[in-house]
Amino acid sequence: RIWMAGSRHVQGICDVLAATMKRDHGLDVDPLTDFAICCGQSEAFAAAIFAVIDPGDEVLLFDPAYETYQTCIELARGVPVYVPLDPPSWTLHADKFLKSFTRRTKAVILNSPHNPTGKVFSRAELLIISQACQQMDCFAITDEVYEYITYDENKHISLASLPGMQERTIITSSLSKTYSVTGWRIGWACAAANIAAAIRNIHVKLTDSAPAPFQEAALVALTSTPDYYESLKKDYAERRDFILQLLKNYGFHISFKPQGSVFVFAELPKSWQISDIDFVTNLINNAGVAAVPGRGFFHTDADDQTYHHRYVRFAFCKSDETLKAAAQKMMKPVKSNRKNEHVTK
Repeated sequence: RIWMAGSRHVQGICDVLAATMKRDHGLDVDPLTDFAICCGQSEAFAAAIFAVIDPGDEVLLFDPAYETYQTCIELARGVPVYVPLDPPSWTLHADKFLKSFTRRTKAVILNSPHNPTGKVFSRAELLIISQACQQMDCFAITDEVYEYITYDENKHISLASLPGMQERTIITSSLSKTYSVTGWRIGWACAAANIAAAIRNIHVKLTDSAPAPFQEAALVALTSTPDYYESLKKDYAERRDFILQLLKNYGFHISFKPQGSVFVFAELPKSWQISDIDFVTNLINNAGVAAVPGRGFFHTDADDQTYHHRYVRFAFCKSDETLKAAAQKMMKPVKSNRKNEHVTK
């Protein structure tokens, strides 16, 4: 392999990624200039923010949102501006989105498939975003780590593949979710050559290089045959359906079936007089099962803020044995909540 000392990566990985971008999204990218290989998507995203955001620049994010985006923006002295997605299907409200732009808007963050909701943004929604980015002359920074984990008829569409968007979109992704190697810390940013060069410069200052042995392993993973990706979707779809049925049986209100990712964002039964934090604390203490309170993903003031405290995120990226064991362990705290419900009545 060729070790690119100035860029701190194995060149073969960029060749494979360039071929993948062409195959999956129809994008023509230069493997020599258009990539930065980083320590996971998290670093790629942070370096992308540091590359394009100046102090005082505003960055639009869709709410609920993965919590680390805001931290990166604030470290760059940018200003996060949240645009709420409308529950229960987490749809993009075009008017709210367009009214969020100002003369200081520098970038839009798009995570699809979406953490925590499991939403896959539709082509119609992506067109709204792409047209706004072009009209307002701003960047789009995408987090596409769940791109191969979609369900039913839902398909991931990279924003960069839409007309006029490749030159203004920074794609970030990684090996972690697709190949179940979250600890390997191999991710990348793909952008126009001048932006990618800035990201590489920042990457070298932040971490110097991503682990070379895992980059070599990535070359094998990234050349997986199509049947691997079909098997991945099939396995995760079965686990999604298992946990959905489990939560329904326990009384959870499932108003939105995840279209992608590895999460269910479930609403607590309205009859349970308990918050998301109280439920999760009870679940950990009495069942040894961990979930994430939904309020940690919300940042906006809604007309009805109570729903911010009524969601819990469950992850199903576990073995079948682990999911079945969790199902058994959850019975005790769930019965306790139901008992309290009857006492309240």
